[in-house]
Amino acid sequence: MNRSVLFPCVALLVVCGFPLVVHGEELRDSIDHQLAAAWKANGIEPAKPSSDGEFLRRVHLDLLGTIPTHDEAVAFLDDTRADKRKLLIDRLLNDPRFAEHQGEVWDMVLFGRNPPGYGTDKRDEFQAWLRDQFAKNTPYDQWVKAILRAEGNTIDNGAPMYFVQYRNEPEEATQAVTQTFLGVQLQCARCHDHPFEPWTQLDFYGTAAFFARLRVVDIGKKNKLTMYAIGERNTGDVLFTGPTAEQVVGKKGEPVKPKFLQGEPLVEPELSADFKEDRNFPNGKVPPSPKFSRKNQLADWIARPGNPYFARAVANRIWAQFMGRGIVHPVDNMSRSNTPSHPELLDQLARNMVDHKFDLKWYIRELVNSRAYQLSGSGPVEAAMPQWFEQARTRPLSAEELLDAWKVAIGWDGIEKSSGKKASEDRYSPLGSGYLVQFLGRPNNGVGDFQGGLHEHLFLNNGGIGSLLSQSKGGLHHSLLNSKAPWTERVDQLYLAMLSRRPVKDEQERFVEFLSAEENSSGRLQEAIWVLMTCSEFRFNH
Repeated sequence: MNRSVLFPCVALLVVCGFPLVVHGEELRDSIDHQLAAAWKANGIEPAKPSSDGEFLRRVHLDLLGTIPTHDEAVAFLDDTRADKRKLLIDRLLNDPRFAEHQGEVWDMVLFGRNPPGYGTDKRDEFQAWLRDQFAKNTPYDQWVKAILRAEGNTIDNGAPMYFVQYRNEPEEATQAVTQTFLGVQLQCARCHDHPFEPWTQLDFYGTAAFFARLRVVDIGKKNKLTMYAIGERNTGDVLFTGPTAEQVVGKKGEPVKPKFLQGEPLVEPELSADFKEDRNFPNGKVPPSPKFSRKNQLADWIARPGNPYFARAVANRIWAQFMGRGIVHPVDNMSRSNTPSHPELLDQLARNMVDHKFDLKWYIRELVNSRAYQLSGSGPVEAAMPQWFEQARTRPLSAEELLDAWKVAIGWDGIEKSSGKKASEDRYSPLGSGYLVQFLGRPNNGVGDFQGGLHEHLFLNNGGIGSLLSQSKGGLHHSLLNSKAPWTERVDQLYLAMLSRRPVKDEQERFVEFLSAEENSSGRLQEAIWVLMTCSEFRFNH
């Protein structure tokens, strides 16, 4: 039977060798049903299901940001239960590292590697706050609203740090907020009405007016760190001077009032005729709350369930995070001219997101339990991000994922424990963040661009990763070297620790021959570990 053939009149169909309930209540079933229908309509033969080893490594990296240990790999691969993948997913979603990894992913979404704004490179409190939202499974709309309301200060709350990036730059805040949380690119309308989309300059500056009164205020020190608060004035507007091509020197422009995107203007209470306020907020003091907050009104509008952009944007963004590309791609360009590949599916994902009160953990669970997510990454499709999701994505690991995976593979925790020394608190120990982030830190930019180059090759060969190749007790090298098992079994252990799978016959024979060629195999074993640490299979998610 051709696996791409769909029988819509029956309750079951087969997709890629898996039984699938067409009219089931779970989102994962609907995802598979709609993708299968698109494959049939376009004459596409999907990839085969992923092997257990491929799935194991992929889901660990996607959910925890690292690979399984040797013992975890053995336990899963040898598990004969039919629902072992579902059970593994549930366990990983409840692992504390899930919140840590998702916090890192979203920190990159919200700030990037080199954020603008003085002091934003030191945002430990924001990162801790963000991890806490995932640990508590705080609904997405609630923590987005907290970021945009920016109440409190950057040390005790963390969330206000987001606006520190855009100090006195309402136009930059407008571009970032609409792209990130609404999937809308307004930057073209900053200078003129968009020639291909419905956005006008007044749409852009009507949104910028919500941010025009914000000020970043230094309110003092705590734990030797600067505390920032976001003050909001009661007066002040964006001045609109018309299209850039029509600018005249000295033209003052007309004030633009806040207006919700493609919606109604904000209704604001009038200030009394004798109202006066200081032009700026003094440092060292918590700024007073405004009589009426524009930013709070915008935060409430952006994160409300009925917002026509909000639910679709996050459903599409997280789909891309786990499936390789957005149903609308790139994820921050959900314009009318950039149509979805599966419009009905995107509509359903957005509806389900609202129905489940923006529960991101629920949504992620449905995605990774889908048959589509669990397809193999090997097949006839050469694209790293197949447009029809007929084959699993191939992606490079981020700098943090790569370092964490190296540490797991070589048993770094065991090495540190055996040393008796206190474990380092440096996130990038023992390599340091400098060269690691410089050479390997930007493979995932949200649109799928990646091009490895000579700099990566030089780093992997000369970049200090030898500091991970410890022969100390507690690590992989020490365990393999001192094992009394035959080399065939030790090569199995090596592959399970490094690549989360057992070697095929040819691989096993070559490694056994190489490692057993000398009586003292310590040096050769170190070379073998380095080869697997730096191979393409380790660099990518399989």
